[in-house]
Amino acid sequence: MKKILLCCNAGMSTSLLVQKMQKEAASRDLDVDIEARPLNEAMDHVDEAAIILLGPQIGYTKADFERAVEGRDIPVEVIPMIEYGRMNAAKILDDVQAKIG
Repeated sequence: MKKILLCCNAGMSTSLLVQKMQKEAASRDLDVDIEARPLNEAMDHVDEAAIILLGPQIGYTKADFERAVEGRDIPVEVIPMIEYGRMNAAKILDDVQAKIG
């Protein structure tokens, strides 16, 4: 099972996105665990992730996350604002699958 770690300021808005992504992943029969963490906790969980998705509001932290996973095959991506705003779980999962299979 691959873990998708979503991070935002407080983990509130990404929690809704996680629910939609979990529903979409189930409809695709994907073996993934999708979890939202607030920024102040996320760094403690990067080693568990197959991919790290950052909310657009914390995109400025991408370099910090990339340094935290340097040398490991853990992509760090900022969710595009338009997909995040629309809570477009299908498109976001398409992008995740393109990155991690």
